[in-house]
Amino acid sequence: MFKIGWFSSGRDDAAIELLRVVFDEIKKDTIKGQIPFVFVTRNIGEKKESDKFINFARSLGLDVLCLSHRNFKPELRKYALKESKKLDHDSPSLLQWRKEYDMKVISLLSDYDPDIIVLAGYMLIASPEMCLKYNMINLHPALPGGPKGTWQEVIWELMEEHANITGVMMHLITPELDAGPPVTYCQFSISDLKIQPLWNQWDEKRKSKSLEEIRESEGESEPLFKEIRRRGLMREFPLIVATLKAAADKDFYIESGKVIVNGVKLEKGFNLTEEIEKAL
Repeated sequence: MFKIGWFSSGRDDAAIELLRVVFDEIKKDTIKGQIPFVFVTRNIGEKKESDKFINFARSLGLDVLCLSHRNFKPELRKYALKESKKLDHDSPSLLQWRKEYDMKVISLLSDYDPDIIVLAGYMLIASPEMCLKYNMINLHPALPGGPKGTWQEVIWELMEEHANITGVMMHLITPELDAGPPVTYCQFSISDLKIQPLWNQWDEKRKSKSLEEIRESEGESEPLFKEIRRRGLMREFPLIVATLKAAADKDFYIESGKVIVNGVKLEKGFNLTEEIEKAL
């Protein structure tokens, strides 16, 4: 049975909904696998949101393992964060704390042997030790080779570039943030006739306002921004489900940080656009 590990910080209802969706697809046998454990970076009693997530995961009959990142070597963590802020990059002490935390997590998971781990609202950066131990995948709201950063930063960059297409991908977690190789992806248009009036409005605004001025005055309520976000968001859960289904069905496998399909290494990952569009 294909084993899917689940990492989350359980900080909102979206974390619950994603776990619910994948669990339901497993029950329906769409994904031929199981979730042997859910790992959470908070303990019961820390935050009401994570308490809700933990209780939900337990209600599904799943093993839930918790290790509070805030309470793990708190003095070292406090010093490391302060030092990193001064340096404007991760300090040696933060790297050390991260390594020690992850080694503790690995020891907690010693009775499990996941084929893949999904980071689903997981708010910590994985150490090199964790990345080498497991095949860990995460969602990024862009095509392979596309913009990096938060989903907000991705959309603003797409708008500035006047991009015709974008997408959503699952990528491997590596020590370098958001730089892991793509595993799966889907693409979609942001230049069709329905969205063109919003592009026209955007172009008019840009004649008199800078990007920063628009971001300051309208932010995420800007109409073109909202529409691009809507199109990406509706594909995120289907891509995660399709990725896990394909992995469990052995349509692809991961070897040495590469995605292999029929013996061929795919540099840009496995294209699931057709499957995603059928699911919408």
